[in-house]
Amino acid sequence: MDTSQYMSMFLEESLDNLQTLNESLLDLEQNPEDTDKVNEIFRVAHTIKGMAATMGFTDLAELTHKMEDVLAEFREGELKVTQDVVTVLFDCLDTLEKMVDNVQEGSDEKIDIDGIMKALTDIKNNGNSAVEDKKDEQKSASAIDLQLNQYDSSVIKQAKEKGFNSIEIVVTLSENTLLKSARAFLIVKDLEEHGEILKSEPSTQEIENEEFDFELKFILVTKNSVDEILSVVNSISEVSKVEATLISFEGIDVALKEIDEKEAPAKQEVPVKEETVKQEVVKPVEEKSVEPKAEAKKETAKKAGPKKEVKKAHQSVRVDLERIDNLMNMVSELVIYRTRLEQIVNVQKSQELNETLEQVGRTTSDLQDLVMKIRMLPLDTVFNRFPRMIRDVSVELNKEINFIIEGADTELDRTVIDEIGEPLIHLLRNAADHGIESVEKRVAQGKSPVGTVKLVAYQEGTKALIKVIDDGAGINVEKVKAKAEQKGINTEGMSENDIKNLIFAQGFSTNDVVTDISGRGVGMDVVKTKIAALGGTVDVLSEEGKGSTFVIKLPLTLQIIQALLVKVGEETLAISLGFIDRVIDYKEENIKRSNGKEVIVYRENVIPLIRLNETLDIEASETNKKFVIIVNVGDKTIGLLVDSLHGQQEIVIKPLGKTLKNLDQYIGATILGNGLVTLILDIGALL
Repeated sequence: MDTSQYMSMFLEESLDNLQTLNESLLDLEQNPEDTDKVNEIFRVAHTIKGMAATMGFTDLAELTHKMEDVLAEFREGELKVTQDVVTVLFDCLDTLEKMVDNVQEGSDEKIDIDGIMKALTDIKNNGNSAVEDKKDEQKSASAIDLQLNQYDSSVIKQAKEKGFNSIEIVVTLSENTLLKSARAFLIVKDLEEHGEILKSEPSTQEIENEEFDFELKFILVTKNSVDEILSVVNSISEVSKVEATLISFEGIDVALKEIDEKEAPAKQEVPVKEETVKQEVVKPVEEKSVEPKAEAKKETAKKAGPKKEVKKAHQSVRVDLERIDNLMNMVSELVIYRTRLEQIVNVQKSQELNETLEQVGRTTSDLQDLVMKIRMLPLDTVFNRFPRMIRDVSVELNKEINFIIEGADTELDRTVIDEIGEPLIHLLRNAADHGIESVEKRVAQGKSPVGTVKLVAYQEGTKALIKVIDDGAGINVEKVKAKAEQKGINTEGMSENDIKNLIFAQGFSTNDVVTDISGRGVGMDVVKTKIAALGGTVDVLSEEGKGSTFVIKLPLTLQIIQALLVKVGEETLAISLGFIDRVIDYKEENIKRSNGKEVIVYRENVIPLIRLNETLDIEASETNKKFVIIVNVGDKTIGLLVDSLHGQQEIVIKPLGKTLKNLDQYIGATILGNGLVTLILDIGALL
């Protein structure tokens, strides 16, 4: 069987399922008694196993099957959720991810799974021996020989409290049935439309492999009555006999009480009492008439009441990212030509042409907005990997950390999403290691023994803000100052906040001990560099003893921006409007000197002045009127001196290419309507 056509689907689904498994295991560790979460984990693991087996990846299927065995122990209530067990399951997940990555990269590298298989087997066996007596105590036989453990009994009890019936069903298929497996699935499907199957004999796997005779046994939790369920099954062809029994809850209560009080002798079986209503329908094998079935269906519909309106599921289509990028490039070209047309219309002064161009302009803008939204992804795609990381770091450091995520639905351009993961990993690990103190220190300082790390994201105008907040030790200014002087950095005249921001300097670390998590001084400078490359900024706010907040500001998109065109000498440059606070007239009398540098006094604020012609080595033009553009980058404000202004325009950012990639002062270039290439200033780099 050729499975190559399904490979991309398998890889995408596997990665999604592994992430779901990761998140669900974290939730289960926090809430060990959450039976719904156990069921969800089991279903996802079963799906991964089935897909791997279908695609012929036997190692992957074998490892998932062994993992499924351990999960089944949770499900049956025979194994308790502990940190050690969850850690082994996480190791198993990591191994599965490596195997899927190898499949994705086409690598033939064989990953050794013997160690993790043995660990899973040990958990299963030790779990069984440790709770063997309890397992025997929990057994209770039903009237149709389906075994109910404590988990099942608990579900049935909760179902009753919410007004549900629990019905035991025995279905006997006709001996003339040709496709038993298909018929069994039809019965399961019809039953699941009216409730949830709690127990099934044979199991789903045995039904798939047709490993059963002609008898099927189920326990169904439903709102329907015994009569209605009988009618449902009775309406299916090739069913010769149906028996349905309503379960009484007296036996269940007795069983649970005895287990809780540990008074039940070993291997005692508690029979589930039946209610007096017991009905049996026997169908003759040769029955061929369709009408009774139709009547039965009608009757069932009447009894079940009006059908609930099912909300249509949200539909989506997977599209190759390269196609979206190509579409974005074409829309960008369209924006350039629209600008060119606007210039031509201004020269021609044709009213008819102007009206048509306005319509084209509106359509182009709508198309541009639509493509931008298609390129946007929620930050959740990055954030979802962090809870597991914080959990592992807290275990390694023996710290208690409460990790909170807010605003994961904030959307950013795909290019930004791809690059922001690494800086956030450094900041979060830094918060867990440097920020959050040990339990003993926190208690001694009167703090809660559990530290808090928050990851918060939200949109603010044309930018997205991401904050990493901790309630830990904060930044020791004196320690940073001492380290800076040791590295030859002069801190004289620097504000306290500027000194704190020195932690972003290359090779700067205040950790005296080098660990696997931090201490080499290669983390924070990477954060600064990466975020600057995305046209963003990062700042730190900290109070010693109270904690630290790292604030990242990022542009929502890196493709098409609103910009102000300025003239410096004979050169036209573009500045993103996202940075610009205001534009003021240049007056020589407002220019002062402080610490050997030029500053401008504006509204009693002292703002550093940068003469762009000197910084960029451009010959200034002699003009009577010049302008100062005041820009904000993080909490810093500077003034940029330019010769003249050329108005606001929507521009398309084009990369500079390999030859000019080292020009740090520019984030890229754009093509104006007249065909000229204009460089776009990187305001962050100018600081």
